[in-house]
Amino acid sequence: MIRYAKPTEVDEALALLDEAPWRILAGGTDFYPAQGSKPFRENILDINGLAVLRGIAETESHWVIGARTTWTDLVRHPLPVAFDALKQAAREVGSVQIQNAASIAGNLCNASPAADGVPALLILDAEVELRSAAATRYLPLGEFILGNRRTALQQREMVTAIRVPKHAAAGTSAFVKLGARHYLVISIAMTAARLVIENGIVSDAAIAVGSCSVVAKRLAGVEAALRGQPASHALADAIQSAPMDELSPIGDVRGSAEYRLDAAREIVARAVLAAAGHAPVEKVAA
Repeated sequence: MIRYAKPTEVDEALALLDEAPWRILAGGTDFYPAQGSKPFRENILDINGLAVLRGIAETESHWVIGARTTWTDLVRHPLPVAFDALKQAAREVGSVQIQNAASIAGNLCNASPAADGVPALLILDAEVELRSAAATRYLPLGEFILGNRRTALQQREMVTAIRVPKHAAAGTSAFVKLGARHYLVISIAMTAARLVIENGIVSDAAIAVGSCSVVAKRLAGVEAALRGQPASHALADAIQSAPMDELSPIGDVRGSAEYRLDAAREIVARAVLAAAGHAPVEKVAA
């Protein structure tokens, strides 16, 4: 490690980022395991002193989740029921101890295909706030995560918030994760579903699947198939014939590519029915 800094103001942190490359430390739940026993050879910018980046605020147009907000913070904060899938995903992020420390922005910056929070944020049309000393920009989450461990974050930037537009915080939602066991497991497949139901008909749908492609994906074909359908158990039938062309899973020790595709269709149906109020959300073990 060349330098260590723990600023207490965002502008101070951004000024440091403007001077030289830094590795950002937030919750540390991925940071330290990834480091292992290797010596630190990079500048470490510890943002845990930036109190302003922790918490959830409501503006006229958005729900704003500070970058340092933990999964436990999210679960405890009163939010519209459209956030239920995100809260369910929050309870699946490692153990309770990890949920108490891990930051939501860190989950995104880690850019794992199996990141539990990503599908649930995708169905909320979430965008990432990126700040540097020179400017602030906003990227849709689907454009921020580029691949396995790759993001659009530039060298002099840091994530300062995740923003959910209020028009997307409508309807009801559910999250379903398939793993080799019920707890403390990397997912084989996971899905989040959000439905807007008016007069018993699905007027809008947002569906996303993780662990079945290099990055989590929204399923446009499934969403189109659900719109205009009665909010009944027949939604599962619409899903069985809907295209899922966005998915391109790999096979690994947790499951074959073929199994993942079959599992994704099944858990999408479960999440959609749960969001429609027809089935309880259950943890699924392979």
